[in-house]
Amino acid sequence: MIIYNVTINIEENIHDEWLIWIKEHIPQVLATGKFTDAKLTRVLVEQDIEGFTYSIQYRANSREDLEAYYQHHADRLRQDGLKRFADKMLTFRTELEIIDEYSVTFNP
Repeated sequence: MIIYNVTINIEENIHDEWLIWIKEHIPQVLATGKFTDAKLTRVLVEQDIEGFTYSIQYRANSREDLEAYYQHHADRLRQDGLKRFADKMLTFRTELEIIDEYSVTFNP
């Protein structure tokens, strides 16, 4: 499994508009068929930069699925966000390989 993580810092003055947009954008990314699910999270640590920071974690079954996303879909899907918010957001992407997963169930 591969996690494709997109971290975005959004200026405060466009935050509400961006949040509406990203909740429409994530299903479009999932519709490519290259990811199994996604999580939208807000970064809670205090930062030196202003605005709001979010992380979107898309889960792909394989490196090949992620590469196919890059090759056939990424540019097109990124363009709308860049047109709307380019100078008001800072984005970086990381790729993570899942090595192991753990969970625990507590019984009361």
